[in-house]
Amino acid sequence: MKKFLLITFLFSSVITYSQHSNNKKSNDDSWKTQYRAFPEKINDLVHTKLQASFDYNNSYLNGKVWITLKPHFYKTDSLELDAKGMDIHKVEIVKANKNHALKYDYDGMFLKISLDRFYNRNENYTIYIDYTAKPNELKVEGSSAITDAKGLYFINPKGEEKNKPTQIWTQGETEATSVWVPTIDKPNQKTTQEIYMTVPAKYVTLSNGALVSQVKNADGTRTDYWKMDLPHAPYLFFMGVGDFAVVKDYYNKKEVSYYVEKEYEKVARKIFGNTPEMMKYFSTVLGIEYPWNKYAQIVGRDYVSGAMENTTATLHQESAQQDARQLIDGNHWESTIAHELFHHWFGDYVTAESWSNLTVNESFANYSQTLWNEYKYGKDAGDDENYTEMQGYLMSGSQSKDLVRYYYRDKEDMFDAVSYNKGGRILHMLRNYVGDDAFFKSLNKYLTDNKFGTGNADKLRLAFETVTGKDLNWFWNQWFFGSGHPQLDISYAYSSESKITSVYIKQTQSGNKVFKLPIAIDVYFGKEKHRYNVWMNNKADTFSFHAPTKPDLINVDGDKVLLCSKKDAKTLSEYIHQYKYAGKYLDRKEAIDFASKKTSESEAIQFLIEALNDTYAPLRSKAIQALAKSDMSEATIKKIELLSKTDKSPLVRAAAIDVLGKFEDIQYASLFEVGTKDSSYSVAGASLEALANIDSSSAIKIAYKLSKEPAKGRLATSISSVLVKYGGEDAFDFIANSFEQMPLSQGKFESLQALADILVKVKDVTKFKRGIDLIVDFRDGIPEMYRSQIKMYVNNMLLKGIADKKDKAGETELANYVRSKM
Repeated sequence: MKKFLLITFLFSSVITYSQHSNNKKSNDDSWKTQYRAFPEKINDLVHTKLQASFDYNNSYLNGKVWITLKPHFYKTDSLELDAKGMDIHKVEIVKANKNHALKYDYDGMFLKISLDRFYNRNENYTIYIDYTAKPNELKVEGSSAITDAKGLYFINPKGEEKNKPTQIWTQGETEATSVWVPTIDKPNQKTTQEIYMTVPAKYVTLSNGALVSQVKNADGTRTDYWKMDLPHAPYLFFMGVGDFAVVKDYYNKKEVSYYVEKEYEKVARKIFGNTPEMMKYFSTVLGIEYPWNKYAQIVGRDYVSGAMENTTATLHQESAQQDARQLIDGNHWESTIAHELFHHWFGDYVTAESWSNLTVNESFANYSQTLWNEYKYGKDAGDDENYTEMQGYLMSGSQSKDLVRYYYRDKEDMFDAVSYNKGGRILHMLRNYVGDDAFFKSLNKYLTDNKFGTGNADKLRLAFETVTGKDLNWFWNQWFFGSGHPQLDISYAYSSESKITSVYIKQTQSGNKVFKLPIAIDVYFGKEKHRYNVWMNNKADTFSFHAPTKPDLINVDGDKVLLCSKKDAKTLSEYIHQYKYAGKYLDRKEAIDFASKKTSESEAIQFLIEALNDTYAPLRSKAIQALAKSDMSEATIKKIELLSKTDKSPLVRAAAIDVLGKFEDIQYASLFEVGTKDSSYSVAGASLEALANIDSSSAIKIAYKLSKEPAKGRLATSISSVLVKYGGEDAFDFIANSFEQMPLSQGKFESLQALADILVKVKDVTKFKRGIDLIVDFRDGIPEMYRSQIKMYVNNMLLKGIADKKDKAGETELANYVRSKM
């Protein structure tokens, strides 16, 4: 599962990771002594055959399921199934093609069945259950990666919501498949599967495996038969139904398909079209061909997470659907596409035996984002992805959590920045330590040894030790079974008398824990580099090297792989040397970041001007933004103006326009006006805001014109900003409609303020109430674990602010309406 915005940086100005555990159950610490063993296997799933039809009026699934099982080892005469919130009509055992009723107890969560006799471990038996699933009548709580866990979702089932399609989709992880089909809903179970879906004939369906047949029925429905011949875990079961366009590609004679809303049919390949190349790359680097018979990706409305790796049928949030102009600025969903595909090896092919060992699913999927970006777009892009994900962990306040956790409040709590972001960075360090060849051969061994079975951190260690011949317990104990990260303080000294240069490294993290760190230290004399591989074993270590002259640079962690925070005593000239001669993405980024704090120094300015020519677009943007803090010369301004017109990256052009806009210089008016027509939403949005700074009357006219055309991303935000600042009540429709159409995301959270600001100007009662209701719906639709913080922000800052201003304006009726919602 890709947590995407629902963990990383979501609502970051209001909620921090440290508040993640501050929920309604946080006062109960009993979980701290409750060991989470992997689920005991009394019976094993063998095969699941489901016949499902859907009651759209009531949001019910009417199901008939045949479940074939066998005792795991010990003989048994009983079976317990997970079955959440269902009406159970029949429970029978199938013998010689005849059904015989069985006794059972059902408490609304677990179905306990008395079998007709004892069965031994080599005997299969088949249970038949006739039931009705009622997902909307089940009260559950999800994780930070999924906003609830009712398993089966009916989206606009009666067609009552304008501009929203009617869809059905499922979300099984962690243990919500058992909301819509009885099963043993544990990650260490594996079963083959058949699903028959009877749906209105106008819709298409998607499920795991191959579409075997489609039969039209006399009542206007159609029954689609999907068959999964290879075993997988119940949480990976999937059903999708809706009015989708299906765009097909192929990889190695296997169908690769994209299910999108019809307006996105023409851009589906621009969004998902790298998938076949990803399949080839991952198959090659792992030495294991993509193991499943097809790969489909479907986009679901109102999806409760970022994306989900249902075997052969990945489900994506609607944010994946980008129009052609958005894609000009780059496909922001591509890392998610890689993430879910990689799960088809790590998670689907080999599945974590328990949620405690989620790392062997999610850490690998997270790290695949770095691997793909590095392969497809170069080392800078891979390192950029790696650094961004590391920051997601460092900012999370998760230092007290082990990566493998056998003690946790709820299984949903495992889906956090430790299992994802930190785990991915640990794999990056491990890859560097053992080398690429050994790293990927070890992954191959782990997958081969455990294929269609389960994995855990210990099995992973054994695979690495077998391949490398190294004892890696120290690494696993420190990183997989430990918590936190090193906080490093690095300083330097040189003795001209002894010709010795020294590096002092202190670990300043709180507590007594000391990290054992293999570190590459690069010592530079001009272009010449001398590498020293050292080990840090103490809270403070000194490393000394012979140096005939004072080095121009000492670069600690020369490969830039350490998961750490650091304070480094380098000077500006040393950072500039690092930029020029060390040359990795993070070497250059660190230098630009340091120079941005020294813009009063001419050396820093000259360096930043040179950095405008960096080969990597995000670093060019960073250099532009750093120069904006300085008193720029005319020549520098001309350079930035040139970038605003000619840089091949639209994001760099937008950054340059942002800087030019701050000058409020009328000479740029024509540049900005032309920019508002740019094909890039980022360039057009930046141009509109810049124009508003110097010619608000022209900007508001353009904003009104653009508000009547499709607009997303930066442009939609910029239109809202200009309309709020310079427009009147008539700007409400655009701002409200844009807000309403956004999926739950960081962008939607950031758009709250614009909606609140325009509501201050709105006097029309109907429009005003609609706007307030949109804010309230957003507040109340937030995941339960975040809701108290968001509610506080929305009520105390946004709604109270609107109400106070309406009171002050004498609009008492509107103020009272706001307060009624607080």
